[in-house]
Amino acid sequence: MTAPVAVALDAPDAATAVRWAAAVAPHVQVLKVGLELFCATGPGIVDEVRHDRDVFPDLKLHDIPNTVAGAARAVARLRPRFLTVHAAGGADMVRAAVEAAPDVTITAITVLTSLTAAHLEAVGLVGPPADAVRRLAVLAVEAGAGALVCSPQEVALVRSVVGPDVVLVTPGVRPAGSAVADQARVATPQQALADGADLLVVGRPITGAADPGDAARDLAASL
Repeated sequence: MTAPVAVALDAPDAATAVRWAAAVAPHVQVLKVGLELFCATGPGIVDEVRHDRDVFPDLKLHDIPNTVAGAARAVARLRPRFLTVHAAGGADMVRAAVEAAPDVTITAITVLTSLTAAHLEAVGLVGPPADAVRRLAVLAVEAGAGALVCSPQEVALVRSVVGPDVVLVTPGVRPAGSAVADQARVATPQQALADGADLLVVGRPITGAADPGDAARDLAASL
Protein backbone atom coordinates (compact mmCIF):
# COMPACT_ATOMS: atom_id res chain seq x y z
CA MET A 1 0.00 0.00 0.00
CA THR A 2 1.28 3.47 -0.87
CA ALA A 3 1.39 6.25 1.69
CA PRO A 4 -0.41 9.64 1.45
CA VAL A 5 2.87 11.34 0.66
CA ALA A 6 3.94 13.62 -2.19
CA VAL A 7 7.68 13.40 -2.64
CA ALA A 8 9.12 16.76 -3.64
CA LEU A 9 11.45 16.05 -6.55
CA ASP A 10 13.46 19.22 -6.04
CA ALA A 11 16.29 18.12 -8.30
CA PRO A 12 18.43 20.36 -10.50
CA ASP A 13 18.23 18.06 -13.51
CA ALA A 14 15.97 15.50 -15.14
CA ALA A 15 18.22 12.49 -14.61
CA THR A 16 18.26 12.95 -10.84
CA ALA A 17 14.52 13.53 -10.68
CA VAL A 18 13.76 10.45 -12.76
CA ARG A 19 16.04 8.34 -10.57
CA TRP A 20 14.39 9.58 -7.39
CA ALA A 21 10.91 9.08 -8.85
CA ALA A 22 11.64 5.48 -9.81
CA ALA A 23 12.98 4.75 -6.33
CA VAL A 24 10.09 6.24 -4.34
CA ALA A 25 7.09 5.54 -6.60
CA PRO A 26 6.36 2.08 -5.15
CA HIS A 27 5.85 3.62 -1.71
CA VAL A 28 4.03 6.96 -2.20
CA GLN A 29 0.91 8.26 -3.92
CA VAL A 30 2.14 11.48 -5.53
CA LEU A 31 5.27 12.85 -7.18
CA LYS A 32 5.68 16.62 -6.94
CA VAL A 33 7.54 18.60 -9.60
CA GLY A 34 8.77 21.86 -8.13
CA LEU A 35 9.50 25.15 -9.81
CA GLU A 36 13.26 24.62 -10.11
CA LEU A 37 12.89 21.27 -11.86
CA PHE A 38 10.06 22.45 -14.12
CA CYS A 39 12.01 25.52 -15.23
CA ALA A 40 15.27 23.63 -15.68
CA THR A 41 13.86 20.78 -17.76
CA GLY A 42 10.57 21.93 -19.26
CA PRO A 43 7.04 20.49 -19.12
CA GLY A 44 8.14 17.09 -20.43
CA ILE A 45 9.49 16.22 -17.00
CA VAL A 46 5.94 15.65 -15.78
CA ASP A 47 5.60 12.53 -17.93
CA GLU A 48 9.19 11.44 -17.28
CA VAL A 49 8.63 11.12 -13.55
CA ARG A 50 5.02 9.87 -13.60
CA HIS A 51 5.60 6.14 -12.96
CA ASP A 52 1.82 5.48 -12.81
CA ARG A 53 1.45 7.92 -9.93
CA ASP A 54 -0.40 11.21 -9.60
CA VAL A 55 1.86 14.10 -10.56
CA PHE A 56 1.77 17.49 -8.89
CA PRO A 57 3.34 20.46 -10.73
CA ASP A 58 3.91 22.84 -7.83
CA LEU A 59 4.17 26.03 -9.89
CA LYS A 60 2.57 28.46 -7.42
CA LEU A 61 0.89 30.57 -10.08
CA HIS A 62 0.25 34.16 -9.00
CA ASP A 63 -0.68 36.75 -11.61
CA ILE A 64 -3.70 38.51 -13.06
CA PRO A 65 -6.65 36.14 -13.64
CA ASN A 66 -6.29 36.01 -17.43
CA THR A 67 -2.61 35.09 -17.25
CA VAL A 68 -3.17 32.42 -14.60
CA ALA A 69 -6.04 30.97 -16.63
CA GLY A 70 -3.77 30.63 -19.65
CA ALA A 71 -1.02 29.01 -17.63
CA ALA A 72 -3.44 26.61 -15.93
CA ARG A 73 -4.91 25.64 -19.29
CA ALA A 74 -1.43 24.89 -20.63
CA VAL A 75 -0.43 22.82 -17.60
CA ALA A 76 -3.71 20.88 -17.75
CA ARG A 77 -2.54 19.33 -21.00
CA LEU A 78 0.10 17.49 -18.96
CA ARG A 79 -2.66 15.60 -17.07
CA PRO A 80 -1.57 16.50 -13.53
CA ARG A 81 -3.64 15.67 -10.48
CA PHE A 82 -2.83 18.91 -8.63
CA LEU A 83 -1.65 22.39 -9.64
CA THR A 84 -0.82 25.13 -7.15
CA VAL A 85 -1.85 28.76 -7.25
CA HIS A 86 -1.40 31.40 -4.55
CA ALA A 87 -4.66 32.16 -2.74
CA ALA A 88 -3.26 35.65 -2.14
CA GLY A 89 -3.85 36.31 -5.83
CA GLY A 90 -7.51 36.73 -4.95
CA ALA A 91 -10.78 34.96 -5.57
CA ASP A 92 -11.02 35.97 -9.23
CA MET A 93 -7.59 34.55 -9.94
CA VAL A 94 -8.31 31.25 -8.19
CA ARG A 95 -11.65 30.98 -9.98
CA ALA A 96 -9.96 31.62 -13.34
CA ALA A 97 -7.59 28.70 -12.75
CA VAL A 98 -10.45 26.41 -11.71
CA GLU A 99 -12.47 27.26 -14.81
CA ALA A 100 -9.48 26.94 -17.14
CA ALA A 101 -8.45 23.49 -15.82
CA PRO A 102 -11.64 21.69 -14.78
CA ASP A 103 -10.00 18.26 -14.69
CA VAL A 104 -7.18 19.38 -12.40
CA THR A 105 -7.48 19.86 -8.65
CA ILE A 106 -6.55 23.50 -8.26
CA THR A 107 -4.61 23.70 -5.02
CA ALA A 108 -4.46 27.07 -3.30
CA ILE A 109 -1.46 27.94 -1.19
CA THR A 110 -2.40 29.84 1.95
CA VAL A 111 0.80 30.98 3.72
CA LEU A 112 4.18 29.51 2.83
CA THR A 113 5.62 27.28 5.56
CA SER A 114 8.84 29.31 5.57
CA LEU A 115 7.03 32.42 6.84
CA THR A 116 6.69 33.46 10.48
CA ALA A 117 4.53 36.19 12.03
CA ALA A 118 7.48 38.57 11.71
CA HIS A 119 7.79 37.85 7.99
CA LEU A 120 4.08 38.46 7.48
CA GLU A 121 4.19 41.72 9.40
CA ALA A 122 7.06 42.90 7.20
CA VAL A 123 4.81 42.58 4.13
CA GLY A 124 1.82 44.20 5.82
CA LEU A 125 -0.07 41.19 7.21
CA VAL A 126 -0.30 41.84 10.92
CA GLY A 127 -1.29 39.00 13.22
CA PRO A 128 -0.44 35.32 13.61
CA PRO A 129 -0.03 33.18 10.48
CA ALA A 130 -3.09 31.15 11.46
CA ASP A 131 -5.35 34.17 10.89
CA ALA A 132 -4.05 34.72 7.38
CA VAL A 133 -4.23 30.99 6.63
CA ARG A 134 -7.88 30.83 7.72
CA ARG A 135 -8.92 33.86 5.66
CA LEU A 136 -7.12 32.67 2.53
CA ALA A 137 -8.43 29.12 2.91
CA VAL A 138 -12.03 30.28 3.01
CA LEU A 139 -11.49 32.66 0.09
CA ALA A 140 -9.94 29.95 -2.08
CA VAL A 141 -12.54 27.29 -1.36
CA GLU A 142 -15.36 29.73 -2.06
CA ALA A 143 -13.65 30.43 -5.41
CA GLY A 144 -13.67 26.72 -6.28
CA ALA A 145 -10.28 25.39 -5.15
CA GLY A 146 -10.45 21.66 -4.46
CA ALA A 147 -7.35 21.54 -2.30
CA LEU A 148 -5.41 23.81 0.02
CA VAL A 149 -1.79 23.98 1.12
CA CYS A 150 -1.20 24.87 4.75
CA SER A 151 1.43 24.11 7.33
CA PRO A 152 0.83 21.25 9.78
CA GLN A 153 0.42 23.80 12.53
CA GLU A 154 -2.76 25.14 10.90
CA VAL A 155 -4.21 21.99 9.39
CA ALA A 156 -6.68 21.32 12.23
CA LEU A 157 -7.93 24.91 12.05
CA VAL A 158 -8.31 24.76 8.28
CA ARG A 159 -10.15 21.44 8.44
CA SER A 160 -12.58 22.94 10.94
CA VAL A 161 -13.48 25.83 8.64
CA VAL A 162 -13.55 24.14 5.20
CA GLY A 163 -15.08 20.79 6.11
CA PRO A 164 -14.21 17.24 5.06
CA ASP A 165 -14.33 17.46 1.27
CA VAL A 166 -11.36 19.75 0.58
CA VAL A 167 -7.99 18.03 0.19
CA LEU A 168 -5.46 19.43 2.65
CA VAL A 169 -1.87 19.27 1.45
CA THR A 170 0.70 19.75 4.18
CA PRO A 171 4.34 20.70 3.58
CA GLY A 172 6.68 21.46 6.45
CA VAL A 173 6.49 17.81 7.48
CA ARG A 174 9.62 16.53 9.16
CA PRO A 175 10.07 13.03 10.60
CA ALA A 176 11.29 13.12 14.19
CA GLY A 177 14.99 13.96 14.27
CA SER A 178 15.10 15.49 10.78
CA ALA A 179 16.60 18.92 10.16
CA VAL A 180 14.06 21.76 9.88
CA ALA A 181 16.18 23.60 7.26
CA ASP A 182 14.28 26.64 5.89
CA GLN A 183 10.87 25.58 7.19
CA ALA A 184 9.44 27.62 10.06
CA ARG A 185 6.09 25.94 10.87
CA VAL A 186 6.61 22.18 11.04
CA ALA A 187 5.31 18.96 12.62
CA THR A 188 5.85 15.22 12.31
CA PRO A 189 3.99 13.26 9.61
CA GLN A 190 1.95 11.40 12.21
CA GLN A 191 0.80 14.64 13.87
CA ALA A 192 -0.13 16.23 10.55
CA LEU A 193 -2.30 13.25 9.60
CA ALA A 194 -3.91 13.13 13.03
CA ASP A 195 -4.84 16.80 12.69
CA GLY A 196 -6.60 16.28 9.36
CA ALA A 197 -4.03 16.39 6.55
CA ASP A 198 -4.76 14.28 3.46
CA LEU A 199 -1.41 14.52 1.68
CA LEU A 200 2.01 15.13 3.23
CA VAL A 201 4.72 16.83 1.19
CA VAL A 202 8.15 15.45 2.06
CA GLY A 203 11.31 16.35 0.20
CA ARG A 204 14.79 16.43 1.70
CA PRO A 205 14.22 13.80 4.41
CA ILE A 206 13.63 11.37 1.52
CA THR A 207 15.60 12.71 -1.44
CA GLY A 208 18.57 13.65 0.75
CA ALA A 209 18.84 10.14 2.18
CA ALA A 210 21.54 7.73 1.07
CA ASP A 211 18.80 5.59 -0.48
CA PRO A 212 15.62 7.58 -1.25
CA GLY A 213 13.69 4.40 -1.93
CA ASP A 214 14.48 3.00 1.50
CA ALA A 215 13.63 6.34 3.13
CA ALA A 216 10.25 6.46 1.35
CA ARG A 217 9.51 2.86 2.29
CA ASP A 218 10.37 3.49 5.95
CA LEU A 219 8.20 6.61 6.08
CA ALA A 220 5.31 4.76 4.45
CA ALA A 221 5.63 1.94 6.98
CA SER A 222 5.59 4.42 9.87
CA LEU A 223 2.28 5.83 8.64
